[in-house]
Amino acid sequence: MKLTVVGGGSTYTPELIDGFARLRDGLPIDELWLVDTDPERLALVAGISQRMFAAAGHPGKVIPTTDLVAGVSDADTVLLQLRVGGQAARHGDESFPHDCGCIGQETTGPGGFAKALRTVPVVLQVAETIRKHAKPDAWIIDFTNPVGIVTRALLNEGHRAVGLCNVAIGFQRRFANILGVDHRNVTLDHVGLNHLSWERGVRVKTPSGTIDRLPALLSSHLPAVAEEVRLPASLITMLGAVPSYYLRYFYAHDVVLGEQLGEPTRAHAVLDVEKQLLEIYADPSVTTKPAQLEKRGGAFYSEAAVDLIASLLNDRGDAQVVNLANNGTLPFLPDDHVIEVPATVNSSGLVALPVAPLPDDIAGLIANVAGYERLALDAAIHGGRERVVRAMMAHPLVLQYDRAEKLSELLIAGNREHLAWAR
Repeated sequence: MKLTVVGGGSTYTPELIDGFARLRDGLPIDELWLVDTDPERLALVAGISQRMFAAAGHPGKVIPTTDLVAGVSDADTVLLQLRVGGQAARHGDESFPHDCGCIGQETTGPGGFAKALRTVPVVLQVAETIRKHAKPDAWIIDFTNPVGIVTRALLNEGHRAVGLCNVAIGFQRRFANILGVDHRNVTLDHVGLNHLSWERGVRVKTPSGTIDRLPALLSSHLPAVAEEVRLPASLITMLGAVPSYYLRYFYAHDVVLGEQLGEPTRAHAVLDVEKQLLEIYADPSVTTKPAQLEKRGGAFYSEAAVDLIASLLNDRGDAQVVNLANNGTLPFLPDDHVIEVPATVNSSGLVALPVAPLPDDIAGLIANVAGYERLALDAAIHGGRERVVRAMMAHPLVLQYDRAEKLSELLIAGNREHLAWAR
């Protein structure tokens, strides 16, 4: 099996390698190709990746390349983890919205919109190369943010794609730990959009059947759950569901903004971590993922990726939380909109599991953000200042026209080199 990671020079790649090595029985890899535009960084990441495979007794070969065509040729699966513009662009995403009293975040709000505008055209170009050179039935696994918008762009162009995020698997593992049960016996009633989701059930398999433990979780462990998502316990009780930590940007916007204005951006912290990691990767004696990698984020991503790819290739038909076309699952959204819900996964494709009707407040917020996402994708594909302003104004964290205009000017000025239509 040939698996390709586009953006394989990321300092996060050894987390993937660790998962591939530990879980190789479910996903045997003969060749792992790492594709990246930065040859020096790629060499360091590929070096530790090959050493990790060898130390774990994994027979797979790690092959680094800056040639996208060579990297994806005859690939069975291609995983996308791109960051167009690097951490410098991320710093802009996390800071320019502050000038207009908005939160700065790389996937949510104005910053997430900037990332979408930079990213979608590049991903679609990469996907066309995959279509031409990978195996005809190859899957594209998108971990590139904003996952919902990027995955919809891929699906609209007819690519065999699915979006993946680590939020659900992170909740699964943390809930299992709180409840003292094996995570493999825990499934979630997860619903929403990427980075706009709620856990409405925590179902635990027992010898006598499956039981929803969410009521008990909120009754006996509410302070721990509230601390995990950094939201008031009373809000979680009112919702009767656990919002992902990304909902904090909506439910506690002004609090988060105040915190951000007093701290360096996350991009600054990641730059420091990446510098440390690259120095460690250059050490030929290092054969396991370093502890510093935990500061990089993306916990359990490797497990989620292995589970998804194994099910797609081996026709397992199990349920996993993924990003896929709505197709009537949420009746208030268009069929082609990408949602994040549990779905059965097999080699022929993915089918969303039924979702119980949502309360008006949650459905309304999903519909609002989904409307912004559709306008954002239109702006990313076709460009133009007016499309940018319209999408910006549609986001529920912006809304006001004057604010949307100013944010759009800041966005365009800071990202001009990445926007072909704005040069």
